[in-house]
Amino acid sequence: PNSVSTINDDNPSAAAVENNNNNGDVPSNPSPATKAKTTKKSKKKNNNVWVSKTSRKGKKKSKVNNQNGGNGEDTVLITPVPRFPDKGDDTPDMKICLSKVYKAEKVELTEDRMSAGSTKGYRMVRATRGVVEGAWYFEIKVVKLGETGHTRLGWSTDKGDLQAPVGYDGNSFGYRDIDGSKVHKALREKYGEEGYKEGDVIGFYINLPEGGSYAPKPPHLVWYKGQRYVRAPDAKEEPPKVVPGSEISFFKNGVCQGVAFKDLFGGRYYPAASMYTLPNQPNCVVKFNFGPDFECFPEELGGRSLPRPMVEVPYHGFDNQVENGVASEKKQ
Repeated sequence: PNSVSTINDDNPSAAAVENNNNNGDVPSNPSPATKAKTTKKSKKKNNNVWVSKTSRKGKKKSKVNNQNGGNGEDTVLITPVPRFPDKGDDTPDMKICLSKVYKAEKVELTEDRMSAGSTKGYRMVRATRGVVEGAWYFEIKVVKLGETGHTRLGWSTDKGDLQAPVGYDGNSFGYRDIDGSKVHKALREKYGEEGYKEGDVIGFYINLPEGGSYAPKPPHLVWYKGQRYVRAPDAKEEPPKVVPGSEISFFKNGVCQGVAFKDLFGGRYYPAASMYTLPNQPNCVVKFNFGPDFECFPEELGGRSLPRPMVEVPYHGFDNQVENGVASEKKQ
């Protein structure tokens, strides 16, 4: 798509590299089928299924051709879960750090899980904890860029693409080092006076006033034939809600660069970073600081609500039990 080339006109993205390595080529000389009886007719596979809300057991039901089942029974459409929403590496006795699960494979973490580095194409890592409401702040120090290193830093929801830079899609919001532009949905816009460089400390501010009232409902999980599925959204469900007064702002060495994004959709936002270098170059490295002792906490917030340090974000987990075919999710 055009968006990929737009965001990476200066540097190729990991997504583009991976697509080139897996272009769907087939052998040039496939073996022809010699006998009709051995020829298999390919069928278009669809993992989505309709299941009854009441019970998995019972007499066999005749096949139906319409979405509502056609047999008077209350049914629901379910689809396989691509990534378990309850999978994580956070526990109540830990403090916020960088996730070993929600990161691209090529991103390397230090032992304390506070610094991240990677080489070649852009890839993302995010923190173990995110925020739904209130004003919050954290910092990232650009430890090493080297001759070819670049970064895009910011915030991402749990749907942000880990194999791409922050700001690649509509689920993440980035701040770019080269010219200090802001990036969202693969589009760069002028922001701030200039970019940032190795040694600079970038501050990340988010405010979601009463954001919990606008957050989307958790996914409905069901078990079907030993596999976990997520219930398809109801057509009557409300679309994503904008949090009134919400904003994301970036600071460079304690100086506000202005409001980067506002009118954010309700949801959980995680600190995130993506790094890039050319091949055969040392890792581009950044170091997170979730507080409470910040290196460049802004002296002037410009009338913004005083943020809390991200180190104070409480653990939030999931109740994995399945009752009546639906897994109940509980935020803690």
